Amino acid sequence: MKLILGFALPLMLGMLFQQVYSLVDTIIVGQFLGVKALAAVGATGSINFLIIGFCLGICSGFALPVAQRFGAKDYNGLRKYVGNSAVLSVIIAIILTALTVLLCRPILNWMQTPPDIIEQSYNYIVVIFAGIPVIILYNLLSSYLRSLGDSVTPVIFLILSACLNIGLDLLFIVTFRMGVFGAAFATVLAQGVSGILCLFYIIKKFEILHLTRSDWELDGSYVRVLITMGLPMGFQYSITAIGSVILQSAVNSLGSIAVASMTAASKISIFVVCPFDALGSTMATYGGQNVGAGRLERLGKGLRSATLLGAIYAVCILVVLIFFGRGLIYLFVSPSETLVVSQAQQFLIINAAFYFALALVNIVRFLIQGMGFSGFAVFAGVFEMAARTLVGLAFVPIFGFTAACFASPAAWIFADIFLIPAYFHVLHKLQKQMGR
Repeated sequence: MKLILGFALPLMLGMLFQQVYSLVDTIIVGQFLGVKALAAVGATGSINFLIIGFCLGICSGFALPVAQRFGAKDYNGLRKYVGNSAVLSVIIAIILTALTVLLCRPILNWMQTPPDIIEQSYNYIVVIFAGIPVIILYNLLSSYLRSLGDSVTPVIFLILSACLNIGLDLLFIVTFRMGVFGAAFATVLAQGVSGILCLFYIIKKFEILHLTRSDWELDGSYVRVLITMGLPMGFQYSITAIGSVILQSAVNSLGSIAVASMTAASKISIFVVCPFDALGSTMATYGGQNVGAGRLERLGKGLRSATLLGAIYAVCILVVLIFFGRGLIYLFVSPSETLVVSQAQQFLIINAAFYFALALVNIVRFLIQGMGFSGFAVFAGVFEMAARTLVGLAFVPIFGFTAACFASPAAWIFADIFLIPAYFHVLHKLQKQMGR
């Protein structure tokens, strides 16, 4: 418990500050540019999650064999994995950036983005997609640091970048009047700074990560392992996000007020669930290091400790949102926007009531990935996608915004139904492999 909590707390703080990028954008956009601009940013949320989530998943997956080699004290293999994953990340960044920038407008049209906000939506998301290389830079380097047990340094850099992001937001939006384009530009610049800081820190402080020329040469055996671990984690995010895209399209059809309501509530929700994300990432590293060291008996202990932490936090944050959720919504919109506030509060409370299910999704899924079975996470994503798609296509057209509020809880429950038996299956498989 102490080990997991000690690792997860700074990681959670880093994730909170990473969410500050998006949160501050949304608050400033809502307060200074109005409800339509808020809806424009929110209308891009699911496609943003689809693409950027893929990048985050790839980076996390590429770091898993690094954690395993570190646990096994195989430092030559560790450096080879770092070099090969860096080269693969550059290739992925170039391809993704080109494709997403070119296809951005057709995607927004397909998602039924309301005509009164589509131009602002495009101006925001095209800048985010153009910044994919710096997003990959930070997340890959910070994943390396966490794999070696350092979850504090990435937090420090994110705090500095978050403060920079706030200043740039105010400068570009309030002073230069650059609109939603300025909000996106500030986010990309701030993320780039955190990535460069990580790079300089690794060069100066981590001799174990100083690579030779041979480490940068792609090796088929290393590339196969990286692809096997990285792509499933990337696809896990993307498959999950496909359901979110379909759901977002259904909400878009309800009009810009519904989009603004879901945007405000989602931003708060994403922020308050960061502890669950931190527990998940912690368990990925925990699983990778203990499997690498052959300490399978520690996996169950870690799972129980993380689940207890997740349950305690889920109850606490539900109480907080019941009593203070409306006040948080006022950060994004004026109290005079009564329909937006009412719908956003409904979304918040319904989702918070099912946060323990979300805690289990993150903890069990990432532990399984750390154990070396990333493919199972993809199947969990399929379950989430199916649930959100079902709600978006079958229930939102009939029951409207209320149905959309139950989409994520349904997705979490569907994923848990698959993941919990999957954990015991892969644990048994590892025990047989190691002759336990």
